[in-house]
Amino acid sequence: MWPQLILILFFSLIEAKPMNTLTLSVQQIKNDKGVIRVLLFDQASGWPDDYTKAKHQATLKIAQGQATHTFDNLPSGSYAIAVIHDSKNIGKLRTNMLGIPLDGYGFSNNVMGKFSPPSFEKACIKIQQGSNQHTIILR
Repeated sequence: MWPQLILILFFSLIEAKPMNTLTLSVQQIKNDKGVIRVLLFDQASGWPDDYTKAKHQATLKIAQGQATHTFDNLPSGSYAIAVIHDSKNIGKLRTNMLGIPLDGYGFSNNVMGKFSPPSFEKACIKIQQGSNQHTIILR
């Protein structure tokens, strides 16, 4: 019985899907005040600002106009990233009365929408086996 159990455990470990990492670099942050907030989505539902539907979220410290974070254990696939500079650390993007952002923001692939955020599909990046890197330049 024990040899069979050991073999089953051994083969289940061998067949495990490899997990990947994504190192995100956020550049051109206006100042070091507040934090950078990141939402990582693996689906269009909730994109780009419903944190309850994001696969992962992170709050990053800013140093010398940039911030980095590594997401571990990501399955291979398509993901989209939304980033804001929360300069007042209030938990959301500040906007003026017309809805124009007062702080920096950005999306994966550095894509922008015309009068709204870009679509999930345009912001998608592919996470492949192993280590992945991506840079977002704030606007």
